[in-house]
Parts: sequence; structure tokens; C-alpha cells
Amino acid sequence: MDDRKIRILLAKLGGGFDSAMLKLAMAIREAGFEVIYTEVQTPEAIVKSAIQESADHIGITTLPGANIEDFAKISELLAEERSSNIQITAGGYLKEEDISRVKVMGVNEFFPKGTTFSELIQWAREHIKAT
Repeated sequence: MDDRKIRILLAKLGGGFDSAMLKLAMAIREAGFEVIYTEVQTPEAIVKSAIQESADHIGITTLPGANIEDFAKISELLAEERSSNIQITAGGYLKEEDISRVKVMGVNEFFPKGTTFSELIQWAREHIKAT
């Protein structure tokens, strides 16, 4: 049986400050997950990092100005790399009508601004499995 920690890659789409993302990374790490924090912002770089780091999951922060079409590109690139088993979640700033769109693009769950770290960690414990 594999006793390794679940590896979560954190990335962002859009420009902005990283303070909330850094706090999230610390909370997830304290909850027992292994966190790979990256400042990469392109779909290609996110997928490349996830594969290189043997990530089980990609968590993406959407910041103002994020292009939601990037979620479709990330899913497409994961499929091309035969890594569709890596789940994607996202959170942050999105218009209400865009949340259902990103789920169709391959985002397993979207957490709107204001979701607490404890809610995120609970979801992760229930839904993220080692790949």
C-alpha cells in the first residue's frame, strides 16, 4: 500500500497578489497534504509542472482577468499527456454564469471567493485520491 501524501499542485490564472494562495498552501500542508506551490499562469506550464511533480490534483486560483477558456486547455493537455486522472478544482473570482461553464471544461469543483480553508480541506479529504 502506498503511504505517500497526496500531492496538490497550486497554480493561478490571472494577475494579482499571492497572499491568499500562500495562506491556502500553508493550511493544506498543515492538514497533511503535500503542496507544490507554483506561480505559473499558463495552461502549458501548469500541466507540465503537475506531471513533473507527480501531482494527484491541481488546484487553481482564478484571479481577476483570468481567461476561463484556459480550463478547457488544461483538461485537453492533461488528456494529451495521458494524465486525465489528475483532477482539477478552482476557486476565486468567477461570474456566477461561468461556474457551470468551467465544470463542463473539466473542473471537478469550483469554490467561490469566501469559501473557508476548512471547507476546502474537508472537500479535499473526501474527494482527492492518490493517482
